[in-house]
Amino acid sequence: MTGPSIINGRCLCGAVTVQAHAPKPILRACHCDMCRQHTSGMFISIATEQEGMVIDGPAVSFQSSEWAERGFCGTCGSTLWYGTKHDGARHLAAGLFEQAAGARLKLEFFSDMCPQGYGLKGDHRRLNTRETLEMFEGSEGDET
Repeated sequence: MTGPSIINGRCLCGAVTVQAHAPKPILRACHCDMCRQHTSGMFISIATEQEGMVIDGPAVSFQSSEWAERGFCGTCGSTLWYGTKHDGARHLAAGLFEQAAGARLKLEFFSDMCPQGYGLKGDHRRLNTRETLEMFEGSEGDET
């Protein structure tokens, strides 16, 4: 894959590399309990296309719920993705890419669960728990 909308990233130790097509890269932050427990903060993903995504190296997947998985580097432990089981989609961690691939924050999930001190600036859309769950139910969770 080559071209202006191709982004390349890697984990902290460089053992896992990722490449994805991101024609309109945006950032999405999730403040749910599982994301905070997994990352010790919020999970911030970058919107990419699923087709053509390449993840190379010692990536490990952990099934975190009935419907989701979390990916991490088997060497350094870096968070790699949040995945939905029903469609096999992987939502890549923005931190894998230099300067988060220049993407801007557009959406926060579970904003009412955001701990004091974790708040994000900006005029992006913020969904509370009810709104987030309604969105997931309507799209089977493919927005995270």
